Amino acid sequence: MRRIVAICAMVFLLSSCSQKAAFEELADGGCSSEQAKLVQAHISSQIDAIAKKDWKLAYSFASPGFRSGVGIEQFTFIIGTQYAMLVENEGYEFSACTIANEKITQRIAVTSNAEITNLTYILSVEKEVLGVDSATASQPKLEA
Repeated sequence: MRRIVAICAMVFLLSSCSQKAAFEELADGGCSSEQAKLVQAHISSQIDAIAKKDWKLAYSFASPGFRSGVGIEQFTFIIGTQYAMLVENEGYEFSACTIANEKITQRIAVTSNAEITNLTYILSVEKEVLGVDSATASQPKLEA
């Protein structure tokens, strides 16, 4: 049991160090491959938690700034009413990841109920920790 706890602690510390190094400096332009991988893992973890309706876990991926203005009950309501495609998603694909003015933008195409909805995520880094500030959906398109 101690060995499992030690391994989990080591993995957490190593991933925190990796994230810290990747986001120490946010230069405008395209995300580095390391930054893109970390952003995709962060968003994927939130989407997977939403699909499982694990609201507390999904909420934990939001940025501190978002959480200070939106409580978990309001977050759950917003997801249920405006982002049902994430709850019912049948898969998603990542495209462009860019950085501008110390904000990270990640575009994603989410498939749900034979429709594709393009989402634009905005993330921020606070004390070298990544968090989701917002996600904006464009008009869904019927899958061909």
